[in-house]
Amino acid sequence: MESTKRKVVIIDYQLGNLFSVKQACDTVGINAEISSLKKDILDADALILPGVGAFIEAMNNLKKLDLIDAIKDTVNNSTPIFGICLGQQLLFTESEEFGAGNGLDLIPGMIKRFPEELNGKKVKVPQIAWNKIYSSSQEWDKTPLTELQKDEFMYFIHSYYVKPTLNDCILTLTDYDGIEFCSSILDRNLFATQFHPEKSGEKGLSIYRNWAKNYNLI
Repeated sequence: MESTKRKVVIIDYQLGNLFSVKQACDTVGINAEISSLKKDILDADALILPGVGAFIEAMNNLKKLDLIDAIKDTVNNSTPIFGICLGQQLLFTESEEFGAGNGLDLIPGMIKRFPEELNGKKVKVPQIAWNKIYSSSQEWDKTPLTELQKDEFMYFIHSYYVKPTLNDCILTLTDYDGIEFCSSILDRNLFATQFHPEKSGEKGLSIYRNWAKNYNLI
């Protein structure tokens, strides 16, 4: 039962849905703790980077807490990381949000805002809805999405989305008012979703469970 003692750190940078993520971890048997300490991140067997809010505020908070290099070093040393919503966006190079600047740059790409209008039709921003995820070029077998059907509904709440430089990392796509965007990524030890698995019922919990199983965390 030694594997159940492996430590997963939910990174606390004063933004996000920390306790719903912790509850999801507890439900599926992940040994997770919430921490904003650099030492805990460096010692973790895996990381979860949640978040809801502004990209610029998130990066400023990570900088104030002296966590940026710790996260990058840990992930570059092959520690798995699971990004959620804003946490997915922070993994990328930079955001077009005014004044936001650079992200963690673990995956090359840009964070873009949904347009207010497309082809003469007003787009409701933010997207706050259950919406479908569907395949890109990657198969879902042996990924955290292995128990999901194609066109599964997940819960979204966001105004910005990731646009990877290379499509190889895209695990799922989603269409919102005619705008197709990357709704999850898988690249080496980096897995992240724009949607909220912890708010997406049993299917969402299966994502936590299978992510943990893939890295022998449970």
